[in-house]
Amino acid sequence: MALLPMIFVLVQSLIQYPQPAGDGLDEATHRRMEERQELLVHEMARLLQELEEQDKGGGAVLSGALQQWPFWVVAGVLLLLALWFTCRRRSGEASNNDVHEGVDSVDGREECMEVKVQESSDASEQRSREKEDHDGGKRESGSDGMEDREKTGYAGNEQGILLVDRIEWPVEDLERGCSVIAELMESLTRVFVDSVSNSFYPVPQEAIGVGSAFEGWSPRDWDGVYRVLVPLNPPPGHAFHLEPNSAGQVADRTFNVRVELVCTCEKEQVEEKPLCFLHHSREELRQKQKRSLLETLCTSSYLDVEKTSRWFCHLVRSSWLQVPQWHSWYVVFQPCSRSCRLELSKGRESLAVEMLFGVRRGDSDIFVVSQPTKAAITASTAWAETYAVAEAKFFRHIARQLPCESLHLKCLQLFTCILRGTGFSSSTWKTVVMHVLTTVPLSRWHRRAFARRLWDIMAYLDRCLQLTHLRHFVLGNERLPAEISLPPAMRGVVPPNLFEHLARDPAAHREARQAYGRLRFRLGVLLSSH
Repeated sequence: MALLPMIFVLVQSLIQYPQPAGDGLDEATHRRMEERQELLVHEMARLLQELEEQDKGGGAVLSGALQQWPFWVVAGVLLLLALWFTCRRRSGEASNNDVHEGVDSVDGREECMEVKVQESSDASEQRSREKEDHDGGKRESGSDGMEDREKTGYAGNEQGILLVDRIEWPVEDLERGCSVIAELMESLTRVFVDSVSNSFYPVPQEAIGVGSAFEGWSPRDWDGVYRVLVPLNPPPGHAFHLEPNSAGQVADRTFNVRVELVCTCEKEQVEEKPLCFLHHSREELRQKQKRSLLETLCTSSYLDVEKTSRWFCHLVRSSWLQVPQWHSWYVVFQPCSRSCRLELSKGRESLAVEMLFGVRRGDSDIFVVSQPTKAAITASTAWAETYAVAEAKFFRHIARQLPCESLHLKCLQLFTCILRGTGFSSSTWKTVVMHVLTTVPLSRWHRRAFARRLWDIMAYLDRCLQLTHLRHFVLGNERLPAEISLPPAMRGVVPPNLFEHLARDPAAHREARQAYGRLRFRLGVLLSSH
């Protein structure tokens, strides 16, 4: 009895049920399908209620159920249709979401393309350089611990680009400060030459900017002082001879500057030339000529650092009013026994300057300077050997050669500032980076390879820690550019080991290895978060 209405509803649903014509359904179709499903469920419930009212007992129910077997078939079909409709609806919603996600991804690619266009004016050159880097990465030499490199792949390159753009970069402030100091020293040097022309004091030469500020980077522990080195030449009738002290290692040597009088008799024939200190009597020299350098700034025929410092500071004070900068800058001199320190201020701007002075070793880029050594007590006649001028020239040479001239400086900035507190000093990082610059081809130092170069630096440091040996960069380095001049004896020496203290102290070596492990983890986290 109830079978005929059931069959009628089934046929009606099959005829009116909308057939899918594509992957997506419009809103009206979805609404009609939902109404049809509700109608079918309602009809099925009504028929079940009528069936229960017709049956009068347990046996009658069983008998009626067996007799109404077509009803159960139809009910199963309706249930399958309802399930099919639900699955179909979810599939349609998923396809719509996929469409929206596809649009978003396309928009993202367009934005990425716009960024990449802005990053480089020559995108094709970047892509060719990237391909060369990818193809050549497998062939790079693994010397000095470089086997541990090239692990980040393309994803690492993208992370490196994001990170290199977010590194705090004080380059504008540094360039401003270096420019002001360079102009000041140029003005002072002109006054210096005139001031000492009629005396027998050392002759100041053009100042040379040294230290991280003039190299273009600033470690976290930088004291904010711009340092310049003023070379001193001997006055007429004098000569400088450098005598190494027996104490001290090769990498931390000191020298005595012996002052010697030389004959100037041949030059006396020229008008206004000084008398020869060797071939004129003391009485004649005292009446007609000023005192020699031996009588003013020397101790036992050796140039005294502290005496020279006092004289140099007095020279700067007396010259200040003769330079154009005195109109706009206020100067305060700071006491120091081995250099000349001063504070410059103009409104809210302030600069700290330290003027070191030194003697050049022959015609090389190596100097002995007034800067104190690491020793607790330094003799007043001891001048420390420095390689700061050679290192500054190396950084200028690298900046001219690299595709991205500041990438190596950002590597230094990251390791000495962002990843500070790992137990490795700024000088250690600087030495490691300089070695890697002479190991990895300079054509590979571009922005897209920033992450790879960071891992190269880490690999080099790891190798040095394993061997407890970090070579001095200047002494005995055969890979230095030709424009950096070294004394002949310095090129053939065995490079000192800057990790000698780790080789002697197992506990310190173990601590350094643990610090490297923590640093490697922090670098990985930093790259993965950008």
